[in-house]
Amino acid sequence: MTSPDSAPCSAAPGCLPASPSPTSGGSAAAVAAAVGRRSTLSPTLVAVLAISCGMAVANLYYAQPLLHAIAVDLRTGSGMAGLVVTASQIGFTVGLALVVPVGDMVVRRRLVPAVLLLTAAGLAGSALAPSIGVLIGMAFVVGLGSVAAQILVPFAATLADDERRGRVVGTVMSGLLLGILLARTLSGLVAGAAGWRAVYAAASGMVLLLAAVLARVLPVERARPRLAYGSLLASTVRVFATDATLRRRSLLGFLAFCQFSIFWTTAAFLLAGPPYHYSEGVIGLFGLVGAAGALCASFAGRLTDRGWTSRATVLFSGVGLISWGLLWLGHQRLLVLVVGIVLLDVAVQGTHVTNQGVIYRGAGESRSRANASYMVSYFAGGAAGSAAAASLYAVGGWSATCLLGGGVAAAAVIAPLLRPGGSSGGSTSGRRRRVSASVAPAAPGRSPA
Repeated sequence: MTSPDSAPCSAAPGCLPASPSPTSGGSAAAVAAAVGRRSTLSPTLVAVLAISCGMAVANLYYAQPLLHAIAVDLRTGSGMAGLVVTASQIGFTVGLALVVPVGDMVVRRRLVPAVLLLTAAGLAGSALAPSIGVLIGMAFVVGLGSVAAQILVPFAATLADDERRGRVVGTVMSGLLLGILLARTLSGLVAGAAGWRAVYAAASGMVLLLAAVLARVLPVERARPRLAYGSLLASTVRVFATDATLRRRSLLGFLAFCQFSIFWTTAAFLLAGPPYHYSEGVIGLFGLVGAAGALCASFAGRLTDRGWTSRATVLFSGVGLISWGLLWLGHQRLLVLVVGIVLLDVAVQGTHVTNQGVIYRGAGESRSRANASYMVSYFAGGAAGSAAAASLYAVGGWSATCLLGGGVAAAAVIAPLLRPGGSSGGSTSGRRRRVSASVAPAAPGRSPA
């Protein structure tokens, strides 16, 4: 009997059609390309995926404007409170390494709701946390489950045709980035009205609702390849080891998100202290300032579709370096601080979308594994940035924080210049296809591709 998750494609609009036989269709990349050309992706489904990504990833960022209130309520210092953000990013990194690759093996319609249920449990535990230690532990669980967003992004890339892939990824990433930005605003407003614990309680309920919706509306997929979990993880390592473009883009992602976390981990302490003395609600509103970064995602996707990835990389890296000078000047000048925040978010999100456009272009059937490799590096940068910034702010204040951020931004400017050719070359795409083909099992009665 056919299960609901592997029903014929005619029964579900937008599902992935059956792949052509490897014996008649050539390499795994050709199979993936054929699937991409025939599959359909409606604007409604793109919107659903964008909103879902935003809601899933928002759980990582609710804590950022609350750190001062958490430190006061749980009677701890800024360094320890900052570990709530660090723990969630470490959990997210672990999930990227161990959970996201499963998207190449298990149908997303089952996998994503299951991961979201884990997130809801962690959020409920956070709302009830009696101490900073328990809250840090629950933050790890929340981060681990929030990788649902990174399962959906490569799924959207798989559903899109080659001509629209950059724009679709850019649109879905716009939803994800708006989730990041609005999370801070919503968190601050709710905390100002009902306390920081109410933020986690409300988030838990929203994630439960999202899990139920996605279990019904995600497209049906054909049966996934039968891979042993150990082989799947080993193939993820091989994808990273054999693809120089993926490694370069992972380094740029590490440096970009490191900057992002350096600022947002310490921003609450800056804005709650002199000369600003803002409440949690006002601090949360600063998340709206970064909306330009989300608007930039679609623009970056179009640059990728046109093949201008090297120019985009240099542009966004330079904007990031400029932003840190303005952020340093903004410690007593609000308008300058706001401009610095806008430029930092544009730089980080533009770099991120450009990186993903380059990676997805040649990943074929290994998109979940390539995305996992990249995002592990990306969030490792975030965890390193938040941990370093929280400790450094306690010692050297805002000037030391901006010096750290400026140094990382300078490295991001230099990195693309060390080896030209930011876009995927044919040789690396070929190696990626060979890795994907080497781990894909042959169907019964067929020879391997």
